[in-house]
Amino acid sequence: MSTRRLVLTRSAALMGAASAGLLLPEIVRAQSGKLKVGFMLPYTGTFSQLGMAIENGFRLAINEQGGKLGGREIEYFKVDDESDPSKGIENASKLVQRDKVDVLVGTVHSGVQMGIQKVARDSGVLSLIPNAGVHAATRGLCAPNVFRTSFSNSQPTRALGKVMMDKGHKKTVWITWKYAAGDEAFEGFKESYTAAGGTIIKELGLPFPNVEFQALLTEIAALKPDAVACFFAGGGAAKFIRDYAAAGLKGKIPLYGSGFLTEGVLEAAGPAADGIITTMHYSDSLDTPRNKQFRLEYVKAYRSQPDVYAVQGYDTGLLLIQGANAVKGDLNAKPALYKAMEGATIDSPRGKWTMSKAHNPVQDIYLRVVENKENKVIGIAAKALADSGVGCKMA
Repeated sequence: MSTRRLVLTRSAALMGAASAGLLLPEIVRAQSGKLKVGFMLPYTGTFSQLGMAIENGFRLAINEQGGKLGGREIEYFKVDDESDPSKGIENASKLVQRDKVDVLVGTVHSGVQMGIQKVARDSGVLSLIPNAGVHAATRGLCAPNVFRTSFSNSQPTRALGKVMMDKGHKKTVWITWKYAAGDEAFEGFKESYTAAGGTIIKELGLPFPNVEFQALLTEIAALKPDAVACFFAGGGAAKFIRDYAAAGLKGKIPLYGSGFLTEGVLEAAGPAADGIITTMHYSDSLDTPRNKQFRLEYVKAYRSQPDVYAVQGYDTGLLLIQGANAVKGDLNAKPALYKAMEGATIDSPRGKWTMSKAHNPVQDIYLRVVENKENKVIGIAAKALADSGVGCKMA
């Protein structure tokens, strides 16, 4: 070997060693640095309480691990998504590009979720959905880096059809707001009810968030169905329940619904809600040691009672903990991270659940009846119910 080549070879070796010397501390620093978790949730407006419950639940799960993920400290970032779909992409991009979060947790509103979904698919950032049930997120627009910990919009109502037929309700009227969540909830009900032999004699709808129900209630009275099934939520649900009773239908035509009909609205709905039967993946009154322990810890931490949204936030934390622990905090080890999350069994206050291939919970759906301002569990409407995941092709 010539002297010149020897010098060059030695120089290359020295440079390689120097680079390695520089790089190793960098890698160590990156691993021991803080993990960045971004919340994109509604902190103002109609859904603000839901956003706070989700964040509280998530933080409770992390705090039970000493406030760390896979041994790493956490830095939190927050963006108010304002439940405004037109700002979805812009707000999600702030967290991903400006704040460079490792994980994006959001959101409640399905329209806003579609913006997050685009950013998550384009950037590859780990995206965890603690509520929004929009079908596309775990169907046609599914992605390896997107996981939902709540439900798909049709899951609660898919458990309702057989329940109603078992009670002898062969002719039913369906009523909801005409928007994505209402349409997707109807899909689940229609499939299960007609498969069980039931007939939907009329579909009634009104624009979201209109709450002028009177004309439609008059039509229901004239149709004389065996029962009514519906999807409403929030303040509109409370008004629908009161108006249903005021129209003289309570006690004559039984009312059923997706669990959101009676979730968080029983105080506002009052005695008009008594006797309503719903299907849902959680109930405050679930009589299990796991649920009682969770509720106690949540009240101690936040001085308020947890609801289904707090549970979904908590489970989002539990899922991320399992993934982060499996890769010892290295969220860049994506194949191993995703595999751990896909194979996770979540020991949740709602009962144990697993993840479907399309990254949506496979979970029990409970049968509940309203008694004295409480959703009392009277059985399991469907065991280990999965969403179809139709159209999901993992890239």
